[in-house]
Amino acid sequence: MRILALRGANLASLRRFDVNLDAGALATGLFAITGPTGAGKSTLLDALCLALYDRTPRLGERAQHVPEVGLATDEARLKANDVRGILRRGAASGYAEVDFEGVDGVPYRARWSVHRARKQAAGKVQTQTMTFVSIEDDVVLTGATKTETLGLIQDRVGLDFDQFRRSVLLAQGQFDAFLRADARGRGDLLERMTGSDLYTALSRGAHARKRDAAGALATLTDRLDRGRPLDAAGRAALTAEAAAVHTWLSAVSARQAALAEGQRWQAQ
Repeated sequence: MRILALRGANLASLRRFDVNLDAGALATGLFAITGPTGAGKSTLLDALCLALYDRTPRLGERAQHVPEVGLATDEARLKANDVRGILRRGAASGYAEVDFEGVDGVPYRARWSVHRARKQAAGKVQTQTMTFVSIEDDVVLTGATKTETLGLIQDRVGLDFDQFRRSVLLAQGQFDAFLRADARGRGDLLERMTGSDLYTALSRGAHARKRDAAGALATLTDRLDRGRPLDAAGRAALTAEAAAVHTWLSAVSARQAALAEGQRWQAQ
């Protein structure tokens, strides 16, 4: 996937921003986000994550027991890890919007938004909403629920939240997250980043063919061992055994003929 544009309003210290990464000098794909502490550098990354995943690395995991923040008289008090807390103080609404090119090569727009009750700055913060649109044909892809919408966005991005923050984002304090991931996590992440999952499929196919070929070879080897030609001694022994059986069979045939003759005599 490739980020094309990032927009937002009333998020943390940023009143409004609109960054086009697909035009001008930024289109080269190499740039730096710089500025003094509190200028909003991390807020840009937060907005990127909110629009795509409704989560931000800075807020950590969604633990159950998290203290609330805000004034005691403020009915908009939120838990410290609630993403809605990024809404700029004194603002009635805010949003984060990302345009990106999906793994299928199609441009999409994901938008995260939140507002206070009655669109008043003192109103209670409402549940955040998410929308998802195909820019190419202006088709709304938003699911029936937020979870469904998030699933659609993740499918087009090609990375889940943990993979995104470890490879694309690398937020402050998380530069070593990729290195600290276990072998399975790193392998899965690299495959989805580079598209090398094709080689995994080829490897599994080759392994399956090797297993099947080894089984077929074992069967043929067993048949060959059982059908291997005898040496001279073995052939002589079988020849003698065949002669003895032939002599015994001749005797049995003669005895059978004699008994048949006796049976006919008795019948007469």
